[in-house]
Amino acid sequence: MFDKRFYYLIKIQYLGYRFHGWQKQPDVKTVHLMIDRTLKYILPETRFKTLGAGRTDAMVSANEAALELFIYNEPLQDFDEFLALFNHNLPQDIRALSIKEVDKKFNVIQDSKLKEYHYVFSEGQKNHPFCAPILTTILEPLDVDLMKRGAKLFEGTHNFKTYCYRATDKGEYVRTINTCELVDNTIYTANFFPEKSYVLKVVGKGFMRNQIRLMFGCLIKLGRGDLTLDYIEASLKAESTEVMDYIAPASGLILHAVNFE
Repeated sequence: MFDKRFYYLIKIQYLGYRFHGWQKQPDVKTVHLMIDRTLKYILPETRFKTLGAGRTDAMVSANEAALELFIYNEPLQDFDEFLALFNHNLPQDIRALSIKEVDKKFNVIQDSKLKEYHYVFSEGQKNHPFCAPILTTILEPLDVDLMKRGAKLFEGTHNFKTYCYRATDKGEYVRTINTCELVDNTIYTANFFPEKSYVLKVVGKGFMRNQIRLMFGCLIKLGRGDLTLDYIEASLKAESTEVMDYIAPASGLILHAVNFE
């Protein structure tokens, strides 16, 4: 018997600090696991499947992530009611933002989209422990102005093999970064945050494993004086054989937005 399918795009946000990333894994708590458990509870008689727009690592958060929900045979009747019930039963550190119906041609993984990631950090001082889930503390003083210049070098189309975790000779490492800028943090605030903090904003269509954390690791080394702007330029050339050996901590990284074209 033919099963009719209905397709929905759901935007969610979550604090990743206590999760082992997005993807389901044996014996650990992940974001995808908790979402599917909640859906199974609120839709007990409904066959469904979910597919995320991408994976986030352990402790990485999302201000806006996307997943596709496939419902079999009977469509959802009331979106407002569904969102209210979904949020009522989700863990406190996961929230559904919106839902809309899409057609069968839509593919949450393959459809063209821009992702905007933020990396939030401060430098030169120990911060309040409450900052830990979303703000990385770099205790050494950093030359932030030099880091701002370094960030702009990542913009454009380059060979990012240096900034892919465990890269091999068989991968495709040419990627385009639409925006890469380091700015003062006015987005994430709290009364226990340091007086001065910063955000690295990175926008692009596709990122490799640990790419942004490796890029920011490079900028930290630049700010410490361990490498130069010339090093970054050389590392992005087609013939580069450099390997970035410093992955910035996961808890400062936030998937800020996913926009489908």
